[in-house]
Amino acid sequence: MKSELLQPVDEGGGLKLKARGAWTADHASELDDIVQGFVGTRSFRIDATGIEALDTFGARTLDRLVRSSAIEAHDVSLLGLPQRYGDLFDRVRQAADKPYEAAGAGWRLSAGISVIWQNIVRMGVGFLDFLAMLGEIGNAAFRVSLNPRSFRFTSAVNQLDRVGWQAVPIILLITFLIGCIIAQQGFFHFRKFGADEYVVDMVGILILREIGVLIVAIMVAGRSGSAYTAELGSMKMREEIDALRTMGLDPVEILVLPRVVALIVALPILDFLGSMAALYGSGLTAWLYGHMSPEIFIARLKDAISITHFKVGIIKAPFMALAIGAVACAEGFAVKGSAESLGRQTTSSVVKSIFLVIVLDGLFAIFFASIGM
Repeated sequence: MKSELLQPVDEGGGLKLKARGAWTADHASELDDIVQGFVGTRSFRIDATGIEALDTFGARTLDRLVRSSAIEAHDVSLLGLPQRYGDLFDRVRQAADKPYEAAGAGWRLSAGISVIWQNIVRMGVGFLDFLAMLGEIGNAAFRVSLNPRSFRFTSAVNQLDRVGWQAVPIILLITFLIGCIIAQQGFFHFRKFGADEYVVDMVGILILREIGVLIVAIMVAGRSGSAYTAELGSMKMREEIDALRTMGLDPVEILVLPRVVALIVALPILDFLGSMAALYGSGLTAWLYGHMSPEIFIARLKDAISITHFKVGIIKAPFMALAIGAVACAEGFAVKGSAESLGRQTTSSVVKSIFLVIVLDGLFAIFFASIGM
């Protein structure tokens, strides 16, 4: 078969094929025709010195050309392949040599177990990275406490503005809507039993103890935690973090500690503002939907809640902030040198932070119940 990519040259000792040009996927149809045209041909040699471009498809085509006659017990050899393509051709050939395993029930079961085990190992490694980051943050905080002048106060204030002040509008809006929805659903269902006044008890306790801090922490994890991971990951890709280490500086002390301190300060404040917005939304819903006057709502709320409920929610906030900051920074440092890795670690940061926040909330609920709070 005649082709510009592979031209036969008849030699005394046998047929010689000269490969030239670009053996890439752009010429897929022509390359397939070449393989079909030389199947079963007498022994030949392939001179690959003229190949100018080779990708995976072209390497696989060369391998198929060699194997097509080798199956028929002919002598087929590949000569002169440029050195820069040798590794690609070897890898493609090794992949083709691997035996094919039919998918059976046993194989699916073992593959499923393998996937589960890999996920367990990945979770364990991620948890160890989280603990390592907590240890590094604690070490950096101890060093800063011995030398307070080394703390990057300006950076911490800037981060506090970003994760705290700039987050106030969206926090107020979301928690206000959550308070409205909880109150509306409470009146809708409690009215069937003539227990409208107990909606205030439910809303007050639920918002101050659980929903307020949980919603705020989840929003901070999605808003600020992802930003931390993306920022540190971009710095890791540009080798700025390695440059800090080369200069003898600790990236955790310079980059991580101000961010974590800003989160620890900002989250309790956002929790307070969010809880107040949620209570205001529930009071507005009680007035417009439940036909309960604001005076009755406030009086009932005073009887239903105490300072203990408020303290329970506020105490959780700094621990959740520390967990969010540690996870976000650990995932940022885990970014490799590609945009795909940055996106993957940012997604992982948000998922792990939200998961950890919910776990912490459950542990605190058990703890406070055990001590009577």
